[in-house]
Amino acid sequence: MRFSRLAVWVMAAMVCLTGTLITGSAAAADSKEIAAPVLQKLDNATCQSCHDGKQGKLEVPGAQGEKRALYEVNQDKYAKSVHSRMECIACHKEITDSVTPHQKAPDAKKVECAQCHLDLWEAAKQKNRTQEKLRLGIVVENIAAYNKSFHARENKHKPGKVNASCNECHNVHSFDVPPRGTAERKEWHLTVPNVCGKCHTDELADWTASVHGKEVTEKHNVKSAVCTDCHTTHGVADPAKDAAKLAITTNCGGCHAERLKTYTKTYHGQVNTLGYAYTAKCFDCHGSHSIQPSGDPKSKLHQNNRLKTCQQCHEGATKGFTKFEPHGTSHDFVRYPFIWIASKFMLLFLAGIFAFFWSHTALWFYREYKERDERKARPHVKTDELLDGKFKDKHYQRFPLIWRIAHLILALSLMILALTGMSVLYADTTWAPAVMHWLGGPKVAAVIHRTFAALLAMVFFVQLIYFVIHIARNRRTFDWFGPNSLVPRRQDVWDIVAMIKWFFGLGPRPVFDRWTYWEKFDYWAPFAAVTLIGASGVMLLFPNVTAAFLPGWVFNVATIFHGEEALLAVLFVFTVHFFNNHYRPDKFPLDVAMFTGSMRLELFKDEHRVEYNRLVASGELEKYLVDAPSQPMTLGAKILGFTLIAFGLLLLVFVLIGIYGGVTGA
Repeated sequence: MRFSRLAVWVMAAMVCLTGTLITGSAAAADSKEIAAPVLQKLDNATCQSCHDGKQGKLEVPGAQGEKRALYEVNQDKYAKSVHSRMECIACHKEITDSVTPHQKAPDAKKVECAQCHLDLWEAAKQKNRTQEKLRLGIVVENIAAYNKSFHARENKHKPGKVNASCNECHNVHSFDVPPRGTAERKEWHLTVPNVCGKCHTDELADWTASVHGKEVTEKHNVKSAVCTDCHTTHGVADPAKDAAKLAITTNCGGCHAERLKTYTKTYHGQVNTLGYAYTAKCFDCHGSHSIQPSGDPKSKLHQNNRLKTCQQCHEGATKGFTKFEPHGTSHDFVRYPFIWIASKFMLLFLAGIFAFFWSHTALWFYREYKERDERKARPHVKTDELLDGKFKDKHYQRFPLIWRIAHLILALSLMILALTGMSVLYADTTWAPAVMHWLGGPKVAAVIHRTFAALLAMVFFVQLIYFVIHIARNRRTFDWFGPNSLVPRRQDVWDIVAMIKWFFGLGPRPVFDRWTYWEKFDYWAPFAAVTLIGASGVMLLFPNVTAAFLPGWVFNVATIFHGEEALLAVLFVFTVHFFNNHYRPDKFPLDVAMFTGSMRLELFKDEHRVEYNRLVASGELEKYLVDAPSQPMTLGAKILGFTLIAFGLLLLVFVLIGIYGGVTGA
């Protein structure tokens, strides 16, 4: 029994000793395994011993015992990448050992591509080495664009993760974008769709089947559009946002410059140029990713599909819409004969009008300025007893109140129409977007434009009705070509000849009756302008009705007539009309007769001598005479007159800037 108990104690002691030795050995072994990685150098060779892409699919046990894929790095591609000279742990700073899974430092940040490049750029700036690091500077610019992009936003389906990170597009372990301008860069450019297509699979499929995709995949055409040509590279915006739509439209012009140029001359393009995206853009008509040639039955612009495409925006569009020329140009008679004819006609018409009247203005200024100086050099003696007798300080009542109101409405309407219309016509100027924003946008501007157009038309229709009634009542005594009629007559021709002779010093200054030839032109020209501008404007205002009876190219022609005739009116009024009535030496700086309704009797005699003499001879002069306007009335007329002139001159400057830009391409 004793032996047995002793044997048990001995055996127990041996077991304990053995366990202690075994445990100590195991602990020592574990200690060596943990210590080894700390002592082991974490160089790229060590990292690649596990993350070697050549070994095929790599898996390690996960946190829950499941298989977890190990990130694979292709050593050959990495060796050729821009990061090949870097140590893995230069980016993966959280890795401190080579065990699986890694024992990561708790306070270390994860890989941050953008911050690393920003730090490098700051270091380069501090060392004044930015010129040596130009590509790094481009990377920094791309980072700034990316941070504002749609890709940098948080993914709504995966909180805490962005829509697309640097590595998802570039693969930082094989990243090697060739320099711009090289053949390698062009080849690399063709691989972009496959990168984008990893996430945008449907869009890739549509693009691959499109005319752009076929050019790339089948013909290896390096000039054909890939994703980044339209959406940009790092500054990719949400395509549902206006800014992205406008940018994509502009980017289409990178390849299709001439087509973009002709598009911007249409109302669709002008609104787009102003910075508003609600009108039709390239992809609305041509499609976006699945663009096909217009002759392809699948194209949105195929003759069988075109009307449906127009109806996307123009609900109820009729067949005439399909004949509209969105890229029509006045420089191609063969393809666009009606546009060419309309454009050249208006060009010659405007040239003829301004050649005569601007020459007339220049010669008049020269002759009147010269004679004014001569009159100042000699004493002035009144010889008319009426001007120095009982009619002294009297005014001649030239314009009744209704005429003055009509003139004011006409002036205001013309200026507002010019402001709203020219802001669209010259959308590519620096001032037009600012004015359009101030007006509240093209939609609000269109309402304002049409409102004042209707007001202007009302003035002319009321005037026509008045004249019809007046002539009807006095049909037996009305003298169509009499001195009080605004109808042009033979005497106007002789007055023009006499005026030209006076310009060149070949005759005395002519005297005129109640209405001069230039006043008659000022009166009748707006009638012609309103007729042409109004008719074309109504056609554009009601396109469905217009296209139901006329072909779509009529819209192109109507746009030319509407814009060019409006330009004629603006330039004529703010140069020739303003000169005739305000700027010429005998009138400068302002004639308030149209605002007060009357003019000094002496001035009336000088400017309308024939009528003055007739009224004196018939004894009717006195019934047209009134007292001089009151001081408040005169002051108010001057303030109103100078305000209108200032506004008109501002509009003239705007228009001249637009014309200059159109001529020079600036």
